[in-house]
Amino acid sequence: MTTMPLPPSLIATLPGHFYTDPEIFRQEQERLFESMWFCAVRGADLARPGAFRTVRIGRESVIVTRNRSGELRAFLNVCRHRGAQLCTAESGEVRRTLQCPYHAWTYDLDGKLIAAPNLVKMPDVDRTAYGLVTVHLREWLGYAWVCLADEPPSFEETVVGAAVERLGDAASIERYGTENLALGKRITYDVKANWKLIVENFMECYHCATIHPELTDVLPEFADGYAAQYYVGHGAAFAEEVKGFTVDGSEGFARLPDVAEEQDRRYYAITVKPTVFINLVPDHVILHRMFPLAEDRTVVECDWLYAPEVVESGADVSRSVELFHRVNVQDFDACERTQPAMASRAYRTGGVLVPTEHHIEIFHAWLLEKLRSHPSGQA
Repeated sequence: MTTMPLPPSLIATLPGHFYTDPEIFRQEQERLFESMWFCAVRGADLARPGAFRTVRIGRESVIVTRNRSGELRAFLNVCRHRGAQLCTAESGEVRRTLQCPYHAWTYDLDGKLIAAPNLVKMPDVDRTAYGLVTVHLREWLGYAWVCLADEPPSFEETVVGAAVERLGDAASIERYGTENLALGKRITYDVKANWKLIVENFMECYHCATIHPELTDVLPEFADGYAAQYYVGHGAAFAEEVKGFTVDGSEGFARLPDVAEEQDRRYYAITVKPTVFINLVPDHVILHRMFPLAEDRTVVECDWLYAPEVVESGADVSRSVELFHRVNVQDFDACERTQPAMASRAYRTGGVLVPTEHHIEIFHAWLLEKLRSHPSGQA
């Protein structure tokens, strides 16, 4: 298929095989998901010592648990004896230890080997050296972020820096007090699409007037195609007649206590590469975590977070949940509609970005640099 030079209004996208090729997805697992900070678990989900959750990060299974001192810890979900998986459940709670179901090698909640059949007869076995492989962990916004790299990139530059780049300073996101909010609703979506299609969709609003009628009723500027992420520090204003960020524009809840006056009645969106979306509105925060499982499958876990008193009172949060749930369903349907065409000869050389989408090229350039700069090969 011949290609023509693009007019100045259009910029080329990635070629279609970037969304369908298992080898490219393997490289992304190695060079992005296994090398960068990955938002794994909400800390409040592991409320007591011994509570754990297993999370798929790239090609690895990771256990995140809370130790006896109340601190979060993360380990590769692999017994150091013969490699059996320690925890097969997605979540659960143990009393004091993690024990391999194969040969009963047993580890404390800090990963140290503390027991095994006949271990006392092997005094030369260093119980720390043969403990679980520790994974780097940082807490931010009430979530455990983990990194599998031996030497993680700067958390401040790559994670907190994404919020600063979008909002202009760290204080603008800190005012929402996300780490102190309570979970009002969680919905998990199993999306039959490549993770990059979901990122690209979240970054632009050229599609908003077409598929998001409820959202554009609340945020009328989105109907013009410009996403809030297009401008540093800009938040999309609520429509004058809208009382809250709800599916019908009805009143939401009281503004979070530290949110600034200039942030009131505005929506801010942040992409933390590679797999997190943060949505800020005056009375709640919506956080998406993506778990890419294959080149054509991505699980998205979406949390709606409110002031603790809202959740504890049993207040009805359904109208605010419903607004972004509809947005999610509409977006993910569009991504699933797009995924099959990535293998078409019509998309062999890719598609195009119109001016309101040109900033997506920055994401593409970032991705290509990550793939090409790795010593093991080229994309």
